[in-house]
Amino acid sequence: MLIGIDVGGTTTDAVLIQNELVVRTAKVPTDHDHLLTCLLGALDELVQGVNAREIERVVLSTTLITNLIAEGKTEPVGLVLIPGPGTNPRDYRLTKEPRILKGAVDYRGREIQKLSEEQIRQTSLELASAGYRKVAVVGKFCQRNHNQELQVKELIAQAAPSLQVELGHQVSGKLNFPRRAATTLLTLATRDRYREFAEHMNQALAQRGISAPVYILKADGGTLPLNRSLDMPVETIFSGPAASIMGVMALTPRGQTSVVVDIGGTTTDLALILDGKPLLSSKGARVDSMLTHIRAFAVKSVAIGGDSVIRVQGQGVTVGPERAGPAACLDGPKATPTDALRVMGYSQIGDRAKAEGALDRLGAQMGMNATQVARMVLEAVVDRIVAEVNEMFKEWEQEPAYRVWEILQKEKIRPQNVVGVGGASPALVPLVADKLKARGIVLEHAPVANAIGAAVARPTMTLNLRIDTERGFYAVAEDGTTGDVHNKNMRLEEAEDMARKLVLERAVTLGIAEYAAEAQVTHSEMFNMVRGWSTTGRLLDVRMEIPAGIISSWGGA
Repeated sequence: MLIGIDVGGTTTDAVLIQNELVVRTAKVPTDHDHLLTCLLGALDELVQGVNAREIERVVLSTTLITNLIAEGKTEPVGLVLIPGPGTNPRDYRLTKEPRILKGAVDYRGREIQKLSEEQIRQTSLELASAGYRKVAVVGKFCQRNHNQELQVKELIAQAAPSLQVELGHQVSGKLNFPRRAATTLLTLATRDRYREFAEHMNQALAQRGISAPVYILKADGGTLPLNRSLDMPVETIFSGPAASIMGVMALTPRGQTSVVVDIGGTTTDLALILDGKPLLSSKGARVDSMLTHIRAFAVKSVAIGGDSVIRVQGQGVTVGPERAGPAACLDGPKATPTDALRVMGYSQIGDRAKAEGALDRLGAQMGMNATQVARMVLEAVVDRIVAEVNEMFKEWEQEPAYRVWEILQKEKIRPQNVVGVGGASPALVPLVADKLKARGIVLEHAPVANAIGAAVARPTMTLNLRIDTERGFYAVAEDGTTGDVHNKNMRLEEAEDMARKLVLERAVTLGIAEYAAEAQVTHSEMFNMVRGWSTTGRLLDVRMEIPAGIISSWGGA
């Protein structure tokens, strides 16, 4: 038995899977102020009469982090940067007032400018007096030499012990200073709320006697043990869209190429699957205007959904981006697309009379009845989704994986399937597909496909290894781990073997060792360091990945 739970902005969906079949489903309103009660309600619909000891795995997906950031509800974080020469970090627009420290490390990890202890003490006191509780400290190239970040943390602790400090090299060891700074900032800004969410989940499972391992779905479609995710909450930033992609992969024949359209209550999420492989964003997850180091599918969230507010504009209507609560047919305050679906007979959700009343009130401003308004609303929603899909293709076409796929097709074509996920998809996706001149597919379990995708997703992991044999050290980009290397003439094959060993060690630490054997080398290169007429060392880079996929016990659609 497997349980999948998708905690969305509007509803929490859950499924119980037994012997590859969905045997029970649940859908309850998400109450962010009483999340434990909400989770218990979903679980009670699933496990009544079930022996809890037979449940083998529980996987969650959530829009919690995405919504916190989008709604501006993250905790304030002071940002302290050590940029070194040649850059103006104020141009990154990560915060209004980043604190800039003297000091610098070069691209190979050598200290080329020392820190100013007095400046650090003064900065610490300024942050504390400004009311900050948390501070992110990020140095350029500090993933290749941690010492300056560590010194800053120690001096902050002495000058302002009330401040909680997060270091950039401990969050990400990848190159690209502004992305590492953004990732560190968001990690610290969301961690406490995420830990509350995890605690509520653990309490809900414990109260229902479920002791199975609990996982969270990451933005790249892979799972991670919930307790291991507490220090890296932003890994779940696009967990909801990732769940819809994994749900489509689980419920359609393998090897399909499809646009995924997940129509939720608050947003519609768009994604792309090429020959059965979800398209990954080569630049990492984008949060507002910030690019991060979070490995994520190439997805886009559009602020339009079943609960979006409808407004009259002249002789037409606008839909969204605001959500004022549930639809009028469910006793909500405003007319929504859900009401339009109810009036047109595409849905049986809620009270039809209340939906008609809400749309009639809008129609009175335009001389229309409820049916005419409903038809106009659905046309507006479909047109918006179609426009966003076409716009998204311009972004997808810039991704290396999409370019390779297009070359293999030997002609410029678009994917032929539009696969619908979410409660409104049975009515809207065929209309979207028709306008895109594609085949519309609505999954049998479309309303809970996200929860299914979460339940059957397997772990993923990426490890980027950088070796500098001249300086005699290596660094792992994902967690900033470093160590010594004594072989100045290391061959590329030896570097790949070292990466495999490190993948296994990291997989054991993260509790996903059973999948470590499936890790693949996806990039490797070597560069000789030459001084005078002889080779003095080598720079070697190896990337290994456990790719996204479905657990082996799931047979398919």
